[in-house]
Formats: sequence, C-alpha cells, structure tokens
Amino acid sequence: MSSPLCNWRPKLFSRNTPATRRSGMKRTPGHTNRANRGQKRNGKARSVSHKHQEHASNGKCSSKALIQSVAQAPSSMRINKALAVAGICSRRAADELIASGAVLVNGAPATPGMQVNAGDNVQVQGRTIHLPLGKSTNFAYLLCNKPKKVVSTASDPQNRRTVLDLVPTEFSGERLYPVGRLDYDSEGLILLTNDGELTHRLTHPSHHLPKTYRVTVAGPVDESQLQTFRAGMTLAEGEAVAPVDVSIVQEARNSEDTTILEMVLIQGLNRQIRRMCRDVGLEVKRLVRIGLGPLRLRGVHPGDCRQLSEKETVTLLRAAGLLAGSSRTE
Repeated sequence: MSSPLCNWRPKLFSRNTPATRRSGMKRTPGHTNRANRGQKRNGKARSVSHKHQEHASNGKCSSKALIQSVAQAPSSMRINKALAVAGICSRRAADELIASGAVLVNGAPATPGMQVNAGDNVQVQGRTIHLPLGKSTNFAYLLCNKPKKVVSTASDPQNRRTVLDLVPTEFSGERLYPVGRLDYDSEGLILLTNDGELTHRLTHPSHHLPKTYRVTVAGPVDESQLQTFRAGMTLAEGEAVAPVDVSIVQEARNSEDTTILEMVLIQGLNRQIRRMCRDVGLEVKRLVRIGLGPLRLRGVHPGDCRQLSEKETVTLLRAAGLLAGSSRTE
C-alpha cells in the first residue's frame, strides 16, 4: 500500500536566475574558474516551459536553470523515512541512529517504525531537526564530473576536497549530498541532490540502477578474461559478483599499450571493478563512470557540475520507480 508521500504529482520548473556567462559563474572559495567552462555556450539562462509535468522537454534547458521537483509532503511519516527525506542520512543510517538512542521525538527515544507528525520535536544527537512534514519541498538534481583526488562524501575528516566543493555558490542554500560513492582515484558521474527518497532508491540494493564505466587497463585483454566478467565471479575476498556486461572499446596495439573497456554493473560493491580486474590479472590505469541509469556524462568537464534537464529529471525519477504515470510509488 502506498504511503501518503507517494501521491504527490511532480511539477518541474526553473528558478529565475540571472543570466551569466561562464566567467561570471561563482564557485566556492579556493577553486578556479576552470570549472566554469561550457556555461558560455548557453548564453542567457532560459526558463523551462511545459504544459504537463509528464511531458519531457527536448533537453535544451539551460544549465543555469535550476530543475526541481515540488512535493507536498504528508503530515506524518515513518521516522527513518522522515530523516532521509529531510536529508539527514539514509534510511539505513537512520535505523542505526534510532537503535543507538541518538534520536529523540518530543523528548523520548524514538522507536523503529514509529510515525512522526508535523509539529513533533525531533532531535538527532542533540540537534533539532526540522522535518518537511506537511510542507512543499523543492528537490534539486546536479550531475557532477568528479575528478581524481576528490572524495565523494559530504565531508572528510582528513580535510580533502569533496564533491560538495565542486558545487557553484548559487546552490549554497540547497542541502545537497552525493548519491552513492566513487573511489578517491576514480572519476566521472556522481549525482548530488536533496531528494532523500531518490537517494534511497538509487543506493538500496533492491533498486540499483545500472552504472556504466570506461576502464583503461594495461596491455591487451583476452577473451577468457572478458568471459570471466560476463559469467560472474567470486572475488578473492569471497564476495560474489553478478555477471557484468563488458565490451572492448579500444584494443591495445601491443603489450606496452592500453585497452579501454566499457563495463556495466548492477551491483555496488566497494572497489568492485578494481578488484575484479585484479583477480583476472589486469591492472587498472583509469576508471571513469560515464553513466548512471539513463543519465550520461556528456559535455561536463572534470570538476564541473550541471543541473539535470527536465527530460533527464523525469527519466531518472521514472527509472528509479518514483514516477508511475505521474505519481511516486512506494
């Protein structure tokens, strides 16, 4: 049975933003305007016009137009889901916080599965949380091209650069967080959003969307190695890996050259591709994520972010099972 949150109808729109050129796009302190390349191509920001929220646009939406979904949240919700929707943490992490006694509702320890209502006082580790119950919530979706040597977390105890450092300052008011992870030495597509339900869908094992990677390895790759990937394998650590769709994009000309593979994964094991290649005797030289479900990494330079177009937003929400016709489904 669907929860009340599932009944909202998404409306896609653009926030009015001043027209800018790439040289005028502000970024967080300490970062250069290198990440502003590509903004000038679009010239002035344009509004996204639509007659029905289900109609996908032709994708010609300016990268300055903030594409959002607007949801009317219900007046009550399960505590773990409410914390996820508020952008505090994932549902799984919320369950762990609840079990540890770190979540209080109206001064009493929260219990797993309990309902919270608009007006309840909710605290997490002593901090009061404002839940979006009974209110309209604006969701933003940013596609970023993570470079190497950047961590794909919201913060880092070692004070290394994070993907949030790539976000332009005009989004500083949006509570964005990364969906999933990319290794420190890996590159490519990572999604930033404040949509807790979408994050849950994209990171939960039962809802994983295919992820596409370009993998550069040292030397030639033989057919037996590809067949091992395609048949599924067990990693040296004992973890079972589902069959992987793999093809050769560019073959090595000799033993000193490199081979470029395209791999499509449906799992999200830690350092999965690097460990798979290790176990069949391949050395990974470069690893770039180029696709997440229907999204593709096109026209976004390393270190840059852009907003999803209306068409991309609708397609992603539908692929994640959050649009069935025009409603979110549980």
